[in-house]
Parts: sequence; C-alpha cells; structure tokens
Amino acid sequence: MEEVRKMGCMEKVRPFILVVLLQVGLAGMDILSKAVLNKGMSNYVLVVYRHAVATLVMAPFALYFDKKVRPKMTFMIFFRITLLGLLEPVIDQNLYYLGMKYTTATFATAMYNVLPAITFVLAYIFGLERVKLRCIRSAGKVIGTLATVGGAMIMTLVKGPVLDLFWTKGASAPNTVGTDIHSAIKGAVLVTIGCFSYACFMILQAFTLRTYPAELSLTAWICLMGTIEGAVVALVIEKGNPGAWAIGWDTKLITATYSGIVCSGIGYYVGGIVMKTKGPVFVTAFSPLGMIIVAIMSTIIFAEQMYLGRVLGAVVICAGLYLVIWGKSKDYKYPSTPQIDGESAQPSVQLCRNGKDGVETL
Repeated sequence: MEEVRKMGCMEKVRPFILVVLLQVGLAGMDILSKAVLNKGMSNYVLVVYRHAVATLVMAPFALYFDKKVRPKMTFMIFFRITLLGLLEPVIDQNLYYLGMKYTTATFATAMYNVLPAITFVLAYIFGLERVKLRCIRSAGKVIGTLATVGGAMIMTLVKGPVLDLFWTKGASAPNTVGTDIHSAIKGAVLVTIGCFSYACFMILQAFTLRTYPAELSLTAWICLMGTIEGAVVALVIEKGNPGAWAIGWDTKLITATYSGIVCSGIGYYVGGIVMKTKGPVFVTAFSPLGMIIVAIMSTIIFAEQMYLGRVLGAVVICAGLYLVIWGKSKDYKYPSTPQIDGESAQPSVQLCRNGKDGVETL
C-alpha cells in the first residue's frame, strides 16, 4: 500500500516537475538566442537549423520506441501535422525572435505570459476547458486570465524608474535595444501574434493526440515539417544573402543545437505527455517561471536594466496565473483522467462541489 501511495504521489507531482524543467530549458534558449541575434544571425535561419537538429535527434527515438503504438498515417493526420509545423516552428518562433530583436530577452519573455490567457480562451471555445461563473474556481480562472493580459499591458506601456541592482549598478549596456515606447509596442505586437499562433498549436496538438497518440513520432514529424516549411520561408526572406546560412563552431551552432534538442524536441514531447492528463492550459501556465529566470540572467549577462513597471506587471501576471492554476486544481476528481478525451472525461468533471463550507456551489 505504501508503494502504491508513493506511486500515486509521483503521478500527481510529475506534470509539475516536467513543466518546471521545461521552463528552465526555455529560459536558457532565450538567453542564447538573444546573444546570437545581437550578433546578426538571421532568426529565419536559426529556426531552420533548430528544427533540423531536433528532427535528427528525435527521429531515431520515435522509430524505436513508438513502433508498437504508432497508428497508420492518414491524410487528415498529415494535414494536421503540416499545420502544426507551420503554427509553432515557423510563425510563432520567427515572430518571437523578431519581437526580441525590437526589445530585450526579458521583455519578450514577459510578453509571452499572455500565452496562457489566449490558450484558455481557445480551449474554452473548442470545448477543452469548461467554465461556470457561479463556481468560485471557474471565476478564478477567468479573473486570472484577465489579470495576465493586464499585467502584460503594464509591462509594455509602463516603464517607471530604473531599479539599480547591485550587479548592474553603474553598468552600461550599449547593445540593449527596445528601450523606447515605439520599439516596445512593435515588439509586443509581434510577440502577441506569435502567442496566438502557439496557442492554436497547443489546441491542435491536443486534438491530434487523440487520433495519433504517439508523442515521440508526433514530435519528430512536427520538427521535420517545421524544418521544411521554415527553410522555404528563410530562402524567400534571405534571398540573395547566402552568408546568412553560414555557421561554424561558435555560439550559433550551440544555440541551434541547444534550442533544437531541449526546446523543440524535448519541449514538444513533454508538452504532449503532460497535455494528455492536464490539458493545454496547464502546459502554458508556467511561463512566468521562465520570465523570472530570464530577467535575472539578462541583468547579469547583458546588463539589461530592470524597470519598476516591468516588476509590477510581472507581479500582476504571476498573481493572475496563480488564480488560473488554483481554479483548475479541482476541475477533475481523478487527476489521471485525460482532459482531451471528451467521452471519458465527462463523468469525472467536477467543476464545483457542494461542500459544507458552502464556498463552492453549482
């Protein structure tokens, strides 16, 4: 019984551990990407190299481990995979990198915190998330979603005084960009559009896993299609500039390898397995952790200045996402019930409970 109880606890804790580790990995990608983009590397080429590496690494694992569970490929599944490769690897990542060029790594990561809000709205529209405003936890999810968007707006529009951290005091950052309001708004718009594309990616991935429940194979396919589609875009944008494809044993190669393996390969795979039990909103709800890591590392590595407005916006975002996670914590009676399986999940949905304290009511 003790072993069974320990296994049950691990099943509950595992999704949290996986998404936290994923955010740590994404934070490292943000720092490396900002460094190579500042040196002039094309974001379109970086996307291609990143997913080429991810495809080469993930394909052998998919061929071996998924050979018994991989379903037959159909036209509809292939169409969805093609669309998945376009939504996140091409549209989202290129817009995110462009937004980072106009601003800073900290700012772009902070703006990305609108992702859970957009994912929540889309999940509700497509029936992957249920809301009853008379339930206090459902109301918490809605209020938290609005707070997330509000916090992102504060970080975008409110600058405030500079916060002199002891490791940045007196330091100058000549390469820091995006300090004016016009660059901030331009970068914010690009990142927000990218967030919407990534949210669509998460919703479509949830539906695709119903008919193609092989996470490793789906990850390899997404990376392959992202490489092909991204290469087409890069060839068009960088036409007449063959030097943009030059790469050697330098930070460009390190960035492409790291982001390909950790953020695309492992990232898509971890997102898929967690999504099966917790849903797409849960997977995207931990982005503030990445923001905190990036903010600290950017002030140390790039000597980026920290402003009071960004700190206040970050506090509002974190509070909003806490409400979202708290609101979702009682959505399901049995944590192991798949959220994306509409038929099997319906009997276990427990949006509101009639407790003795009368706090949660239908």
